[in-house]
This record gives sequence, C-alpha cells and structure tokens, in this order.
Amino acid sequence: MKKLLSLVALGICLSFGAAQAQDKAPAPAAAPAAAAPAATAPAAGASCEAKAVDKNGKALAGAAKASSIKKCEKETKAAAAPACAAKAVDKNGKPLAGAAKNSFIKKCEKDAKA
Repeated sequence: MKKLLSLVALGICLSFGAAQAQDKAPAPAAAPAAAAPAATAPAAGASCEAKAVDKNGKALAGAAKASSIKKCEKETKAAAAPACAAKAVDKNGKPLAGAAKNSFIKKCEKDAKA
C-alpha cells in the first residue's frame, strides 16, 4: 500500500513538472525575433527567418513559419552543394569519391553556413 501511494505521489509530481515545463516553452518563442535566430540557428537560418513573411509583408507564425524556414534552409543547402562538390578534390587533383567525398561535402556545407 505504501509503495502504491508513493508511486501515485511520484506520478503526480512528475506530471506537474511536465506541465510547468510545457508552460515555460512558449516564452522563448515570444522573445524578440532578433534574439531567437542568433541563439538557435546559424547565419543562414537567420536570413531564412527574415524571409519568412506572407505576401502582405507580415511575419509568418506557427507551422507556416516553420515550413517556410525549412524550405529556405533546404534551398540554401542545395545551392551550396555544387560549390562544395567542385572543391572535393584530393591533393593530387583527383575528384574525391565515396566516404571521403561525403565527409568533405558535409564539412564544406557546415562551414558555408557559419
């Protein structure tokens, strides 16, 4: 009986903790737009967030904003891929292949975002 009561009490405490954590999560989203990109996304993400506006010039919100940013970042990455692929050569001037090429392109795209 004591174990049952202690498990119920523990469950209640954890559920209140989760409820408070969910209440605190929206607060950073309400933070100024200039602070959010610097803390959560690289420079490419910041420019994509700035481009997330509707046809009337108002800032997008919610799922539309997330979708717009995701699409923009995907396009930015795709635009950087050909430039990185052209640079993917070894010290003898031969094109890289396989895992070496994948690793180089991944690093190149990461550096391009920074």
